[in-house]
Parts: sequence; structure tokens; C-alpha cells
Amino acid sequence: MPLSELPRGGRARICALDGDRGFCTRLREIGFCETALIERIGGTQTLLCRICRTQVALGSQVARRILVDIIAA
Repeated sequence: MPLSELPRGGRARICALDGDRGFCTRLREIGFCETALIERIGGTQTLLCRICRTQVALGSQVARRILVDIIAA
């Protein structure tokens, strides 16, 4: 599922990045690598997420290209 569809407060593990090499490399450099845990804090057009104990804001277009697997509560 795309990160943009993860419900508010939901936790997930990143399973894949969808994009060209430069796009994926930049995401990995800021912590969005495969197997990383992520939590969606809120937002709609701009998503606020917590990854690696850091809060990061992402545009919805970017969030659609980060594929995640939900972690059961």
C-alpha cells in the first residue's frame, strides 16, 4: 500500500520505493530505506511522518511512491 493511504497513527514498514534511481537514492539518504519503520502522524496534502525518531513532512505525490506494509497493533 502507498504511504499516502496509511491511516493517521498507523505504523508500517517500508517495503519498496517506486521511482527513478535519483529519487530513490535521495529518499534513502534521508532515512526512507527498505525495512525502516514509519508512523504517519497526520496531514493530507503534506503528510507528517515519524521515521528514525525524526519527524518529516512529505508531499502527497512523494508519499504515493513509498510502498509500505502495515504493522499489526
